[in-house]
Amino acid sequence: MKPREIVLSTTPTPEEIAALRLGDIVYLDGLMYTAREGVYMRALEDKANIPMELPSQSAANFHCSPAASIRPDGSFDMGAVTATASFRFAKWLPKWMAKTGAKLIIGKGGMSSKDYKSYFVPNGAVYLSTVGYGTGALLGRGVENVEAVHWHEELGIAQAMWVLKCRRMGPFIVASDLDGNCLFERENARIAENLHRVYEGTKPAVLKRFGETDDRSDEVIG
Repeated sequence: MKPREIVLSTTPTPEEIAALRLGDIVYLDGLMYTAREGVYMRALEDKANIPMELPSQSAANFHCSPAASIRPDGSFDMGAVTATASFRFAKWLPKWMAKTGAKLIIGKGGMSSKDYKSYFVPNGAVYLSTVGYGTGALLGRGVENVEAVHWHEELGIAQAMWVLKCRRMGPFIVASDLDGNCLFERENARIAENLHRVYEGTKPAVLKRFGETDDRSDEVIG
């Protein structure tokens, strides 16, 4: 079945978030900000004032280091916007979502259903994942303008808080829902359920290395 395609505001209503289903393809309109460990540590641990009115301006936090620079005249040059792995920032997310009202956490790879149920569900948030690798240039086409860059002198270009005006930025895939279900866990379970069929009719290996096994339940899918 072809997945649904949805254009979603970066300041979504609770009803719009509740309507999202695992596997939906989402494109985003509005302001999006990048925030990762540098921003989290500065805002949550150093208690610095967040330089945006969140979530009224944006409820979309992108785990990203833009391929960008600041020109001598203060203007911005931005190319690709490639997501980074979100599990690296999981420990900051509960406080960040509670403090900022973030409802859309966007990045690469996602987290476990345990994380979603512990961190996301209490805050009415969902996770959107990039689709595949090498999509940085594609996502960059959805950036209409760089509105601002905050804390770049303190944190550096990669860790700074970039504020991006987006128009149909995506595609992203809905990887968690308001019940804390995880798309990747669901699909991996479906694959594992029929994995034994791959080996039907095959004979045990003749040559073995130390530690090898013929037990199909030991198969690892990552």
